[in-house]
Amino acid sequence: MLIGSILQGKGTSVATVRPQATVTELLATLAELNIGAVVVSDDGATIAGIVSERDIVRRLHEQGAGILGHPVSSIMTSDVRTCAPDANVDELRRTMTNHRIRHVPVVRNGRLAGIVSIGDVVKNTIEELETEKDALVGYIHR
Repeated sequence: MLIGSILQGKGTSVATVRPQATVTELLATLAELNIGAVVVSDDGATIAGIVSERDIVRRLHEQGAGILGHPVSSIMTSDVRTCAPDANVDELRRTMTNHRIRHVPVVRNGRLAGIVSIGDVVKNTIEELETEKDALVGYIHR
């Protein structure tokens, strides 16, 4: 199964925030959209970084509430792992697990084309296993 298949089911919409937005503005976006991470982008197409709830919690612990007025660029992860729509779901699952990454932006021709979460990957894996199980049960009962 390919990542593009997951995007077909969930859509290609990606929440982004500008690097100069404050952490407070970032928190509002996460809460409003009920999501766990946003891509940091000046134009909504290129990736400057990514910020997750976990990044915010760690910075709050390290630096205190003063970071709420800081720009998102000061807490984002700038070395972002990405994948292409034609990437294999099983390979991405291994990468996400091994590197403890929960969100991976999908890039097509150098532009943001979607985002996949570990939840999306696990859901896809479960669906594949259920389909395989149903086929095997059907084969056995013939």
